Amino acid sequence: MVRAFIRLLAYIALSLAIIAAVLDAARSVGASHLVMTSLRDSWQSLSPASLALAENYIRSHVYSLLWDPLMLWIFETPTFIVFAALAFVLYALGYRREQRVGRFAAR
Repeated sequence: MVRAFIRLLAYIALSLAIIAAVLDAARSVGASHLVMTSLRDSWQSLSPASLALAENYIRSHVYSLLWDPLMLWIFETPTFIVFAALAFVLYALGYRREQRVGRFAAR
């Protein structure tokens, strides 16, 4: 049950990665040069209040030094790369090996 939920989250993250890649491709065609929207810009356009809330939470509760090197690097990465990596990690966590059934399988 938990693996199925993790795989569902992986499919949602993959869908968001594809949507972000298509939006960047359309913007690139319109601008006649490569355009890649960072995660910060995407989040800022959707909900600036939640971005500020997340920043304050990480700085005060998790670890303030984590914000500068790691989180700023993640926020400057293009959106589709972040969601594609998240989809890969979630799918790997939710992966279920097939049961070996057959003549030479150990029982």
